[in-house]
Amino acid sequence: MRIIGIDPGTGILGFGVIDAAKGGKVKLVDGGVIRTKVNQPLDERLIEIYRHLASIISKTRPTVMSIEKLFFAQNVTTAMSVSHARGVAMLTGKIAGLEVAEYTPLQIKQALTGYGRADKKQMQEMVKVLLGLKSVPKPDDCADALACAITHSMSVRVK
Repeated sequence: MRIIGIDPGTGILGFGVIDAAKGGKVKLVDGGVIRTKVNQPLDERLIEIYRHLASIISKTRPTVMSIEKLFFAQNVTTAMSVSHARGVAMLTGKIAGLEVAEYTPLQIKQALTGYGRADKKQMQEMVKVLLGLKSVPKPDDCADALACAITHSMSVRVK
């Protein structure tokens, strides 16, 4: 099963593509970020996210999109713009025929570390270990997206 994980954002949207096999083995296929310009109008940023993400999906050919659910306790403005990017990412996945699965930050932390309050460094280290990488994927948004993809691989049976 090929899974694309998404860490939504309008300025930086993280993505990570993995192959998941029987026995829980996961392998990195691709990962990175889609960056948009800060001074660019939101609608143009969303179009840019759509175009880049559609291209990544076309090239890597995942069957499932795993995306982080939003959790914001403070900044409503940031939450609104991130939710726009999240919606565009989900729509892009659905247009490409992908199944879309959603996970909360708590679910992702529990899946990777067994502890729902794990810090960012613990999460990144587990992504590195589970994918057999020499170093933690950078930037953080990419590592977060890979964590989301790995969570989905742990949540379903791979045939």
